[in-house]
Amino acid sequence: MRKRILQISLAVAVATAALAGYARYSTKESMTLAATHLLNSLTDEQKAKAMATLDKNGDELSFWHYVPTENLLQTQKRGRVGLTIVEMTAPQRHLLHALLSSALSQRGYNKAVNIMSLDDILRIQEKDTTGRRNSDKYFLTIFGEPSDTAPWAMRFEGHHLSLHFTVVKGQIAASPTFLGTNPAEVREGPRKGLRVLGIEEEMGRDLYKSLTPEQKKAALIDPKAYNDILTEASRKAALKGKPSGLMASKLNAKQKEMLQTLLEEYANNLPGDLAAIRLQQIKAAGNNLHFAWAGEAERGQPHYYRVQADAFLVEYDNVQNGANHVHSVWRDMKSDFGEDLLAQHYVASPHVVAANFRR
Repeated sequence: MRKRILQISLAVAVATAALAGYARYSTKESMTLAATHLLNSLTDEQKAKAMATLDKNGDELSFWHYVPTENLLQTQKRGRVGLTIVEMTAPQRHLLHALLSSALSQRGYNKAVNIMSLDDILRIQEKDTTGRRNSDKYFLTIFGEPSDTAPWAMRFEGHHLSLHFTVVKGQIAASPTFLGTNPAEVREGPRKGLRVLGIEEEMGRDLYKSLTPEQKKAALIDPKAYNDILTEASRKAALKGKPSGLMASKLNAKQKEMLQTLLEEYANNLPGDLAAIRLQQIKAAGNNLHFAWAGEAERGQPHYYRVQADAFLVEYDNVQNGANHVHSVWRDMKSDFGEDLLAQHYVASPHVVAANFRR
């Protein structure tokens, strides 16, 4: 028995030491290392697709969307820039997932890979043979050269997933963060019951249903839910007019706790050090938050909610496909695509940033 206890104690000590060593690496360091390993594994042809210039205007950096690429070709007259998973070898795909897991928390990473997998369900449901529905049709784009000193950025994007990270002098801007699901709930087949963004839905609904009639009157901004998030794929996170909805100052203690927990769900899609930035924004907002609801309150009915503050905006919408199709996003009012960090960098270092691989 004593020998067994000693063995367990040794195992715990080793695990603790390993975790302590891991904790010494910041998200910036982990991302830079993972991105470098992946790029080193690519052929010249693959690198030419994967890498883009980090330019001062940021036109390509700030382009984003969450629809299938074929939809972009029709509506935007352009496709996506980057290297797809389809074009990667098996070892390269492992390195890609290492990069994604370095940029997201375990919770966020699980959501991301599950979202990608839903396209396979749509492919079967729609009997798609065109390649429009493809769980590997996601694009990685690296802007600039991953570095500990020079600015660089990463975008990973495809249907219902758009992740953005800009690294400048040890700081990371991780916004917009878009996560969507179709189906929101898998209702048949071997994955029946899967709800990738079910927590976001239930927490928002629970908060709204906890409101008194007077509070609901202030929170309800439209009896009919919108067909999409209002900011859609705009470059700037801006809503018309003044913030609307119910002020957080009008919530009771329990409701404030529910709102905090809801926002933490969005913040904690990122690793601890990046989540802490969002949590600080939430704390700084205090009672200066607006919770707004549109549509019905019962599950299975079209609904929309948002939480708006000076520093950030969260939007969630479930209307399409019989209210079984979710769009959700965290937007940063100043740091989407790292605009504020890059602006500070260009003021301090007035030069044109060039990447090793240009388009």
